[in-house]
Amino acid sequence: MDERQKDQPAADQKMKDSGKNSEQPVTACLFSAAFFGALGSSFIYGYNLSVVNAPALYIKAFYNRTWMERYGEPLRAETATLLWSVTVSIFSIGGLLGAVSVTMILKILGRKGTLLLNNIFALIAVLLLSLGESAKSFEMLIIGRFIIGVDSGIALCALPMYLGEITPRHIRGSIGQFNAILICFGVFTGQVLGLPELLGQETRWSYLFTFLAFPAVLQLCVMPFLPESPRYLLIERRDEAGAEQAFQRLLGKKDVSQELEEVHAESRAQDNVHTASVLQLLRSQAVRWQLITIIVTMACYQLCGLNAIWYYTNGILRDAGFADNIIPYITLTTGAIETLAAIISGLVIERIGRKPLLIFGFVSMAVFFSLLTVFLHFQDSMPWMPYLSYVCILAVIASFCSGPGKSTHPHHWLCFFPLLFLAVSFSALQFHFGAPLPLELHLKEIE
Repeated sequence: MDERQKDQPAADQKMKDSGKNSEQPVTACLFSAAFFGALGSSFIYGYNLSVVNAPALYIKAFYNRTWMERYGEPLRAETATLLWSVTVSIFSIGGLLGAVSVTMILKILGRKGTLLLNNIFALIAVLLLSLGESAKSFEMLIIGRFIIGVDSGIALCALPMYLGEITPRHIRGSIGQFNAILICFGVFTGQVLGLPELLGQETRWSYLFTFLAFPAVLQLCVMPFLPESPRYLLIERRDEAGAEQAFQRLLGKKDVSQELEEVHAESRAQDNVHTASVLQLLRSQAVRWQLITIIVTMACYQLCGLNAIWYYTNGILRDAGFADNIIPYITLTTGAIETLAAIISGLVIERIGRKPLLIFGFVSMAVFFSLLTVFLHFQDSMPWMPYLSYVCILAVIASFCSGPGKSTHPHHWLCFFPLLFLAVSFSALQFHFGAPLPLELHLKEIE
């Protein structure tokens, strides 16, 4: 009895020590790094998914006017469709280029430096997109969309890596939500600003692209005063003093020896790991099923067709029979549904698991996309058919955000080249299939 009483205080102290980290609050520095990092990265990506939807008719009219002034004849329907499809889809090709080039930039400039440099692409794109109408050049819009795609490709690689490396393990999942939530918020913001009462007018649509300068400039002003990734400083730059200072600012405590030791252990483990080539990876029997799982999952993720909803929502609703004056307000609900589904998924993913959510999401998307096709085909036969099409659109978005959109985002992202090239090969189609979202293969984490 006395022996048990003697051991009890020691056990209680051990439990207190183990729970000490989990009770540590998020510091203002860490919150600022996560928020402003995502604002100038994920937010811009999400905004560009939806911003071209509202002014689509005005942009097409601008293309036609410019063509008339240049060549003295109206723009043919086939050429107009081609130009608009290129304007929409070249965003993905730019994203591919950004994702391919980001590895080298990350090694040279680091995580924070890459995010800061990336704002230069955003500001150049803003100038091209905003001034294209004044210069009577639709080529400027196309090039601007390409450059903002490069910005998004770099951002979607660098930001999750930065967030994962500055965040303590016990809150890494929560801080990682900034990436997904700011994407959803960016989509929703693009829809709100595209309302006719705001910037969704023929004389104001170019200001929709000017707004992109706001998050980029804000990140340029704030990020230089925030710490670089301690992991990058310690492993890549061998700057232990800098890494210690970064950890102290981010965690708000003096003693960061445990965090430094974890990074040192990771560095030692990396030194002992042999880097396999692509051919060695494909030939290895040890990771065959892991590789198949990643390829199948990411192929479905890239080609699920969700961006057809974002880029062509207004056209789909118009074809479904909704009046033009109410379509912008109906479109707002898609952004709200996406944000709500993302939050709910983040709350239940650890309890339900990633595999059930993935299966549920992909199966639901297949069902509702099929129903949407049927309802659009028979939309003229019954007056209530357009409402079923609208419900299917919301269901597709909710299915994606509750499953594939949440369960396929690792903490660190790099490029999975075959899937990106496969996605881009489809991106020239009028209905855009997939967007280049990079992925790092953490095979050792998949069992």
